[in-house]
Amino acid sequence: MIAFFVILAVFLFILGGQAIKIIRPWEKGLIERLGRYQRTAGSGLTLIMPVVETIIKVDMREQVVDIPPQAVITKDNVAVEVDAVTYYEVTDPIKVTYNIANFYMAATKLAQTNLRNLIGDLSLDDSLTSRELINTKLRDILDDATDKWGVKVTRVELQRIEPPKDVTEAMHRQMKAERDRRAMILEAEGSKRSAILTAEGKAEAIKKVADANKYQKITIAQGEAEAIQNVYGAIHKGDPTNDLIAIKYLETLEKIADGKASKVFLPYEASGILSSIAGIGEVLKDKSKNSPPKAE
Repeated sequence: MIAFFVILAVFLFILGGQAIKIIRPWEKGLIERLGRYQRTAGSGLTLIMPVVETIIKVDMREQVVDIPPQAVITKDNVAVEVDAVTYYEVTDPIKVTYNIANFYMAATKLAQTNLRNLIGDLSLDDSLTSRELINTKLRDILDDATDKWGVKVTRVELQRIEPPKDVTEAMHRQMKAERDRRAMILEAEGSKRSAILTAEGKAEAIKKVADANKYQKITIAQGEAEAIQNVYGAIHKGDPTNDLIAIKYLETLEKIADGKASKVFLPYEASGILSSIAGIGEVLKDKSKNSPPKAE
């Protein structure tokens, strides 16, 4: 009899342990009774009927699906290796449990298929520079497809798009050639600008020198003109006689003949002046004859 009560106590204890379920804060509990969905339990302590009811726990936290690397052909027939990751969270525990058998595999295959389609519509250069566009389009496609599974795709991130080795080397050579071309263009533009500035500087210097010479000549000419005008005015104000002009002319001839030259060329007008000098000599002689003799 005691053994019976002991066995009964153990049996009740086991049933009580099976009836008490604890659901964590990030979980939802789907309670089934005899294989049929009964209710959804939230976090905390939940009691179920042992043997008759069972509980399925669903993780409601955001999770990650790693999309394995795969070879994808671009629009310009270049094979690239692409892999990505998908982040999702369960919005309906009932749908994700009953509408899809293996959500992880389904999401992986769906992401791989649509990733091939998206990359196949782009050239290699576009696929390498349009990561954000690919991420957005793939997220929208996966979010629409997984809506009936009670899952929301929060974001998709491409981890890498890797072209073949020979294509990568060709791209490196192309980028290097483009950088060299830009450097040569900048250097040529710099040399051109330097030559232009040098030529402009020389032209400006020549112009300044020419202006200075012009100013100097104009100043000298103005000075000589003023000097001639002053001399000419002084001569006319003094009212010189022919005798004075003749004497000045003789003084000038003396200065001309004072040089080292053996020949002196006189202007044609010199004959008239010499005649005047001869007349002056005759006048002086007549004056000497008419003058009274000196007392001894």
